[in-house]
Amino acid sequence: MLDGFTRRVLAWRVSITLEADFCIEAVEEALARHGKPEIFNTDQGSQFTSTTFIKVLAAREIKVSMDGKGAWRDNVFVERLWRTVKYEEVCLRAYARVSEAREEDRPISERLQHPPSAFIA
Repeated sequence: MLDGFTRRVLAWRVSITLEADFCIEAVEEALARHGKPEIFNTDQGSQFTSTTFIKVLAAREIKVSMDGKGAWRDNVFVERLWRTVKYEEVCLRAYARVSEAREEDRPISERLQHPPSAFIA
């Protein structure tokens, strides 16, 4: 989750599936740490349009806004963050398995050579 105004990372998870569980975990962590936003904006990925994900937001009376098709500008900061993670972490370390990346002992914000401003406190 990224705060759209400050562009700070509030919580995040990585998954190799399109299940909603990892997204729900990140949302619940961000809500616990940072409180309830007025609006939650997301793309139309299946994990974000799932009933279980929408119920988490609806239960807290959070308005949901979903980007339209081709609305890349709405998601540009999230895409930039994951581009950095991909090229400065995943490609450089050439993990053989997902479990190897998860076993790292330092947070990803400390492992990136040029962390995006979203990670800088």
